[in-house]
Amino acid sequence: MFEDLEPACSDLNESQAHSLLQELERNRTEEIRRQRTHFRIAIKASVILQPGNASDRLAMKMKGVTGDLSQGGFGALFPLPPRVGDVYRAEFERSVLNLPTVYIRCLRCRLVRDDAFEAGFSFFAPIALPEELAADISV
Repeated sequence: MFEDLEPACSDLNESQAHSLLQELERNRTEEIRRQRTHFRIAIKASVILQPGNASDRLAMKMKGVTGDLSQGGFGALFPLPPRVGDVYRAEFERSVLNLPTVYIRCLRCRLVRDDAFEAGFSFFAPIALPEELAADISV
């Protein structure tokens, strides 16, 4: 059964393995922050995640709290880990963060403690920040 796996493993040569390790090394928190292109605002608002695929919408509904927001995405805490690479539908608490429902991709997720996962999401297109938040940036 496992004999079939050996040829696939041997296809990875030393230089490819080294480049993959270098890529993983670049995915540190400091490097991610350095690569950000938009100014981030610290904001605490409820956000509800559901699968982006309409057929799976009722399969999961998870509530979290945002930590920061930019035109390109946001970070939030959740009780369970969202799947990195998956597309989600995000609905924000309108009384705090007046944004429309948006579709997002999960870029990263890390364990904070047993019941808390920090995740980073990107919007598919930059969003216009609500006017009250945009005013806070210029101050």
